[in-house]
Amino acid sequence: MNALFAPALRPTLIALACAASCLLALPAAARCIDEDRNAPLPETPGGAVEASSSTQSPRDQVLELIKRARERSKALGAARLLTEAAAYDVEETRASGKPQASLNLTSGYQGSGNDATPDAAASNINGSQTRASVNVSAPLFDFGRLGWLTQWRAAQAEATRLNQISAEEQVALQVVSLSAERSRYRMQSQVYRQYATKMSCLVDALGEITKADKGRASELIQARKTLAQAELAYEQSQTLLRQMETRLRRYVGDPLPPGSSMATLLGALPLIDKVHSDIERSAVMAGMDAQAEAADSYAKSVAAGQKPQLGWNAAGSKAVGLGGNPRNWSLGLSLNVPVFNPGADAQLSSARKRAEAARLQKLDSLDARKAQAAEVLEQGNAAMDRAQRTVNVLRDSESVRNVTLQQWQQLGKRSLFDVMSAEGEHYNLRVSYVNALHDALQSNALLRSIAGTLDLDLR
Repeated sequence: MNALFAPALRPTLIALACAASCLLALPAAARCIDEDRNAPLPETPGGAVEASSSTQSPRDQVLELIKRARERSKALGAARLLTEAAAYDVEETRASGKPQASLNLTSGYQGSGNDATPDAAASNINGSQTRASVNVSAPLFDFGRLGWLTQWRAAQAEATRLNQISAEEQVALQVVSLSAERSRYRMQSQVYRQYATKMSCLVDALGEITKADKGRASELIQARKTLAQAELAYEQSQTLLRQMETRLRRYVGDPLPPGSSMATLLGALPLIDKVHSDIERSAVMAGMDAQAEAADSYAKSVAAGQKPQLGWNAAGSKAVGLGGNPRNWSLGLSLNVPVFNPGADAQLSSARKRAEAARLQKLDSLDARKAQAAEVLEQGNAAMDRAQRTVNVLRDSESVRNVTLQQWQQLGKRSLFDVMSAEGEHYNLRVSYVNALHDALQSNALLRSIAGTLDLDLR
C-alpha cells in the first residue's frame, strides 16, 4: 500500500516542504516590505530625499556659497582691479584737456670763449649759473579729438565693468552647477543605500529559507550577488559625491553646508520669449555694445587728430650767476596743421573697420546665445517630462515589486529572479528620476546664466 501511494504522494510532500520553508521566512520577508514602505514615492521634486539636517533652505545655502566663492575668486579680484584701472584711465584722458604746467631747474658750471677775437683771453667767460623755467600749456580747439578719446576710455571702462558682472555670473553658475551635482550624487547614494538595505533583508530571509531547504542555496547566492552590486553602486555614488564636494571646496572653501536637495532650487523653466529678451539686456550684450561704442569713438578721435590742433602756451625763465641775471617770458598760441602723413588714411580705415567688426561680433554673439538658449530649453523640458513620466511609472513599479515579493514568499508562485528584476527595475527608476530632476536643474541654471539673470533669480 505504501509502495503504491508513495509516487503519488511525492509531489505533495515536496510542495509541503517548500511551503514550510517559505513560511519560516514570512516574518523576515514581511519586514522587508514594511521597512521599504517607510520610503515614500517621489511624487514631487525632492520627495525621494531624506530630510536635511540644515536649518537653511537650499536657496539660502547656495546664496551663501556664491558669496563665499566671489570673495575667494582671484579671477574676480583681477576683474575688479581692471575695472578700477579703467576708471583711472578715463580720469587721465579727461585731465589731459586741462592746463599742464612744468617746472625745470638747472644748475652747473659753464664757460664760453672765442679764440678769433683780438683779446681771446678776455672773451673767455667761465662761471656757475642756475636757471629756473616754468611752462604752462593747454589745448584750445582740436575738432573734438579729446572728447572722443574720453568717450573711448569711458566706453572701455563700462565694458570692463560689465565684464566683471559677467564674471560674477559665471562664478554663480559654477557654484549652482556643483551644488546640483552634489545633490544628484547624494540622492543617488540614498537610493542605492535603500536598495542595498532591501537586498540585505532579502538575503536574511533567504538565509532562513536555506536552513530549511538546502536546494534553494543558489537563490541565496543570487541574492548576495545582487546585494554586492547594490553596495558597489552605493560606493560609486559616494565617490562621485566626494569628488563634487572637493570641486566645490575649491570655489567656496570649508566648511560645506549640510547636503540638501537642490531639485526645486530655480522652479519652472522660463519661457523662451523672456529668455531672448533677457539675453538682449544682459551684461554680456551690454558689454559688447560698449566695446563697439569704444571702437567707434576711437575711430572718430583718429579722424579728429588728423585735423589742425590749436593750443596756447605760456613760458618764463630766470637765470642767476654767469652772465648776470637774465630773464625772459613768452605767451602765445600754437597751431599744428598736418600736411603730409602717408599712413593717415590707413590708420583711420583700420579704426573704422575695428568698430564695424565689434558690432558684427555683438550680433553674432546675440544669435549664438539665442540658439544656445533654445537648445538648452529643449533639453530642460525633455528632462522635466522624463521626470514626470518616471514618477508615473514608479507608482506602478511600487505595486509590482510588493506583489512580486509577496507571491514569491507564498509557496513560490514567483521565482527569486522575478523578485530581483522587480527590485532592480524599481530602484533604477528612482535613480533615473533623480538624474532627470538634476538634468532639468542644470539646464535651468545654464539657461538663466545665458540670459544673465541667474544671480537675480536666486534672490
